[in-house]
Parts: sequence; structure tokens; C-alpha cells
Amino acid sequence: MEVMYQSTRGKGDLVTASQAILKGLSDDGGLFVPTQIPRLDIPMEKLSRMTYQETAYEVMSRFLTDFTEDELKYCIRSAYDEKFDTDKIAPIHQADGAYFLELYHGATIAFKDMALSILPYLMTTAAKKNGVTNEIVILTATSGDTGKAAMAVFADVPGTRIIVFYPKHGVSPVQEKQMVTQKGKNTYVVGITGNFDDAQTAVKKMFNDKDLENLLGSAGFQFSSANSINIGRLVPQIVYYVYAYSTLIRQGSIKAGEKINIVVPTGNFGNILAAFYAKQMGLPVNKLICASNENKVLYDFFATGTYDRKRDFILTTSPSMDILISSNLERLIFRLTGEDPAACAKLMEELSKGGEYTITPQMKAGLSDFYGNYCTEKETSEAIHQVFEKDHYVIDTHTAVAAGVYKKYKADTKDDTPTVIASTASPYKFTRSVMEAISSDSETMDDFALADALAKLSGTSVPKAVEEIRTAPVLHDCVVDAQDMPATVKKILGIC
Repeated sequence: MEVMYQSTRGKGDLVTASQAILKGLSDDGGLFVPTQIPRLDIPMEKLSRMTYQETAYEVMSRFLTDFTEDELKYCIRSAYDEKFDTDKIAPIHQADGAYFLELYHGATIAFKDMALSILPYLMTTAAKKNGVTNEIVILTATSGDTGKAAMAVFADVPGTRIIVFYPKHGVSPVQEKQMVTQKGKNTYVVGITGNFDDAQTAVKKMFNDKDLENLLGSAGFQFSSANSINIGRLVPQIVYYVYAYSTLIRQGSIKAGEKINIVVPTGNFGNILAAFYAKQMGLPVNKLICASNENKVLYDFFATGTYDRKRDFILTTSPSMDILISSNLERLIFRLTGEDPAACAKLMEELSKGGEYTITPQMKAGLSDFYGNYCTEKETSEAIHQVFEKDHYVIDTHTAVAAGVYKKYKADTKDDTPTVIASTASPYKFTRSVMEAISSDSETMDDFALADALAKLSGTSVPKAVEEIRTAPVLHDCVVDAQDMPATVKKILGIC
């Protein structure tokens, strides 16, 4: 069965998986979605005996149908190797009455490694398949983790350049140091004097700027994206939910066919959308629990049916979730409209022009798979403290939001279904917030001293990703206003 891809807004042509990966965003501004969700038609008992790499092939081959078996297995083999510090790739740790799916064992100690490790291989393979000769410019906005993860895998990859924009005052010190010390002749990092939504909006506008596209083309360049708007980012994320389920079977925690809940801390909605797609494929999932921080635009949407970005932007200790425009929600909205691109486009236009939209009662009824809630900053800190005190297990601020929301879900529903919590980043990325939650002796330490203190307190090792940036020189120090992002891209590419 060949799976093709269409735009959520309906004006673009149907494209293959490789074409969708190369383009990143549809010509009409919509996001690519599969014309049908393939079934995971393989027995769970068989999946439970598979490695992560074997599971990845079974899942991804059903979505990326124009990749040959050899091509896809090459991409998977190249991505999920010694870059990860465990051969399990995504191990599970049981603590505090849940199963924490650790998605931070890659090179940059955040869940973005899980999908971004394979993206350059998918993209360069797709370029060859489609006869692309232009240099591919990866244009990315990041709220802290995507930028570093993308640069780590695209650095010095022939035929590519990568430009990352991040909110100068909206990421953790470790996140920023990881980005601004990134090596690679083809990597560029630019801070902006705005928030993530400003960066993301400007990037989307550049993708839709036909004059800029023509200018790039005449100079031998073309844009693509490493953000989760790219279907090549989203499909690999489905894999780890399937692998988590098969791991629980293998270790005897559940029986094949038994349902699980999945809790995901999310701002841009991509990570929980991947779990939704896994459920649509046939993974036995009960509830998808959407955890928000104080920028609770998604919680309010699930509660009211109105998506309203017209609110104050709050800087929190979980900065990768400090987002008011959740791009990937558009893919779910498209499903809720009955895959009506005109209806979806209308809602997205309302969001763009008026800052909000409201879905119909029928569409809201379609949200029954989801439960939404949020944690305050105080509740986030308390969750870190409680999990550490109870099980001597350290979680980061984003995972703590998920753990706190799961507690609220259980209190609201009394549901004891086995539950997987997506643990999206290493606590060493957010050492100050984590140490302040579990120790009172952290005020005078810098972030690297805090990492050492956390290692001693928890009995874990400081990750290589943190050690290697302690004394690394800053290589990128450019900061611009959001409105100057297009001019900055032109300057970097030498097409002013």
C-alpha cells in the first residue's frame, strides 16, 4: 500500500513521502499529512522481541513507502548507533507509579535526538531519489532543543546548510551553550530578541515567500525544515511509543493487547501527535494525556474548544514548552474536520488574523482520546522533589510537568491503567531548576558546578553532552530582531 501525503489546507498536490520530507511545508502553507494512517499489522508478541532498530523499520516502512527496504534500513542503521549511550535507545524506568520512557540518551540529551538523528539520512536519500541538485538549507526555529539536535546531525553533511533561530532570553544556559558552541562549517546560530513564537512565525513566512524561494533557487539553494512540521520528524517519533509498548510486554509489565495511557509534556504538539498516530495505527492506547506548563494554551483548548493565543507569554523553567502557537495541532484539526482542507484552512486563517479559533461541538467530541491539564511552576518543582524523595529518580522540568499532570489525571479519573510518561530531556539540561527543587545548597553555584552537585546527589554521571561544553569556545554570537530574520538568512547565504 502506497501512502501519499497531502496538505492540511488542500491546495497543494499529493506528494510522496520523500517529496514531503524535502519540502518540509506545503506550498499553500499547510502541513503534510498521510492520506491514510497505515495499520501496524504485526503481532505485538513479535514486536516485543525486536530491537529498537527493527521496530523503527516496521513502523516507518508503513509511512515512508517510496523508500526501498535497503534505503530505509540504511537510514535507521546510521541514526540509531553509538551516538546513543544505551543500546536500548529508549529505555524505560519505573518510578512513582508510572513508566518513564527516557528519550534523552542521544547526543544532545533531549528527545529531539530520537527523530533528528535520522532526518539527515532521510533527507539526503530523498534528495537523491528526486534528482535534487540544489544545496538544501535547513531553516529552523527552536525553543531550546531542536536547534542543537538538528545542528549536531547536519554539521558538515555535504549538500546542506543549517540556520537555527532561537529566543535569546528564552532558553536555559546549558541549552544556549550547546547551540553557540556548535562546530561545523555549514552551521549558523542566531539569537532573536523575541520569543519562540516570533521565530517560528518568521520561519513559516520565509517558507511561504515565493520571491525568496525564487531568489534561493537562482542561487542554487532550497529550503527544508528540521522542525516537527516536517513529516520526516514526526514519523520517527511514532516509533518510540510502539517500542515502549513492546518493552512493557517484554518485561512482563503488561500483556499484549492491554491498553496503556501515554502522558506527554508538549508545547508544539508534535510529540503527542506522534502518540495519537500510534494509536490510530492500532497501538492499544487508552488516554493521551497532554501536559502543559503555565503557557496553557493547549489545556484551555481541550477544556473549551477555543484555541486562543492572545495571552501573555510566560517564561518558565520548562522553556521548550513556552509556546503559544502549537503548529502540529493543525494536523489534529485536519483530522477533526473530517479531513476537510477548506475547513482547516479557514480555522488557521482565523488564528493568523484574529489570534483565535473555535472548533464545532462535533469536532470537540472528537477530542475524546485526549485529556489536558497543566502544572504551575510551584507544582513542577514539587513533582521533581517528590519523585526524587520517593524513588531517588531525577527528572527534568518538562518531565516534571508531565508527572504533575498525571497525578491530576489520576485524581480526576481514578484510572489505574498502566501509564507511560514521555521523559523528554535529561535533568542535566536544567540543572539549576532541578537542583533548586531537590536541594537547598544551589544558589551560589554556576550551572556546571550544579551539574557536578547533581551527579553526586543522584549517583548518576554528568552526560558527555554537558562535559564537552564546559570550556568550549562560543562560535556563534549573532543576535537580531525577529523582523530581520529574512535579511539575516540572505546575508548568511550570500544572496543579499
